[in-house]
This record gives sequence, structure tokens and C-alpha cells, in this order.
Amino acid sequence: MISRFHFDGRLPDGGEVALPEALAHHAVRVLRLPDGAGLVLFDGHGGEVEAELVVRGKAAFARLGARRDIERESPLQVVLVQALATGDKMDWVVQKAVELGVAAVQPVQAERSVLRLAGERADKRLVHWQQVAVSACEQCGRNRIPQLRPMQPVLQWLAANRAATNFVLAPGGRVGLAQEPPPAGPVHLLVGPEGGWSEGELAAFDAAGCRRIVLGPRVLRTETAGLAALAVLQARWGDY
Repeated sequence: MISRFHFDGRLPDGGEVALPEALAHHAVRVLRLPDGAGLVLFDGHGGEVEAELVVRGKAAFARLGARRDIERESPLQVVLVQALATGDKMDWVVQKAVELGVAAVQPVQAERSVLRLAGERADKRLVHWQQVAVSACEQCGRNRIPQLRPMQPVLQWLAANRAATNFVLAPGGRVGLAQEPPPAGPVHLLVGPEGGWSEGELAAFDAAGCRRIVLGPRVLRTETAGLAALAVLQARWGDY
């Protein structure tokens, strides 16, 4: 397979561009691609560009070829509203959600979230998760980078999104996704933390008109539930 790389900046139409240091290091030093190797570059603004690697000493360039107007975005726009999870679970969720076609990821602080992030720590983690999303796009073929939205408390997020189609994953939910009608627009998929949603949060969701959804009779972990639901949504109304 030809290696794919995200180019941070607008790609011109033809000519040659210098590869950013991190990209050049990964291509030449890590993957050991030789001079003249074929590449695919995308800048996140749609489409992708065939290119040829040019190595000159310690610098690397890309000789640009034809732009291909290829899009691999799902017709169903799903925003994954994921309560913060511990360890590397959030990395896993972001990576796999991007592969499954999510439009955006909204990290939220829930009442029972063990992980607490604010200020500089939160900003650094968001930058890290955005890079996880970029790497996932490089791997899976997407040419647009899903947005990692700024972290906020879940009830603050809810106050601004009451009118949306909001599916809340919760054990004991009333119906499964198979019983839901096709959504009229974007879907928000709310996934709780390891300890689950609090009773107060569930009451707020109900009051806002959110739809409680159950994924079968088994209790799924936070890093499993959202991804399973994403796959179901794609199979029902997306591009599966």
C-alpha cells in the first residue's frame, strides 16, 4: 500500500513542497521510504494528491501530481459525546471512532468521571487526541479530519444541544436503535464514563427529550459502547 500522510497546510496545485520536519522524519527515518517512493498527501480540506518523495540530504520534499476529488465521509453525521475515560481508553475511542466515520468527538466531564481535566492539561490532551484522529485518517483513507471539540461539563453541553437528535446509551434503556426512525439531521451519541451516568444526569437527559438507547441485554464498557453504536448507526443510515 502507498503511504498516506496528512500535510499541515494547503497543498498547491502541482509543483514541489517541502515536507514538515515530523512528516519527513516519519517517512524517511521511521518508514525508510526511498527517494522516488510514491505517496498520497491530504490536507484535510477534501481530496488527496498523488506525490513522489524527493530526498535531498537531510531534507525531504514531495513532487505533487494529480489531485483526486475522493471523499470517504459518511452521509450520516454522528458526533460522539464521550465522557472522559481513564488510561489510554480515550485514545482508543478516538482512533476507532474516526475509522468508523464519526464527524466529530465531544469530550465531556460527567459526574462520575474518574479522569478530571482542566486548563493546560485539558488543552494538551485535546491536542494529543486531535493527532490521534489525524493518524487514524492517514490509516483509514479519510481526507477530512474529524474535529475534537473543546472539553466541557456534560450538562453545559446539553443546554446548548437540547434540540438535536440525542441518543443516550444507558443500561435499562427503553428501546434499541433498530426501533428508531431515520434521523432528520446530525446525531449526537452520548456515552457515559466507567461508572455510568448519574441519576441526575439521566433525569436531565430525559427532561431535554434525549432518547435512551440500550445495546442488547449486556452491559458494555465505555470504550466499547460508543463504537458498537457507531457501527449500528452506519449500518442503518450511513455507508455500510
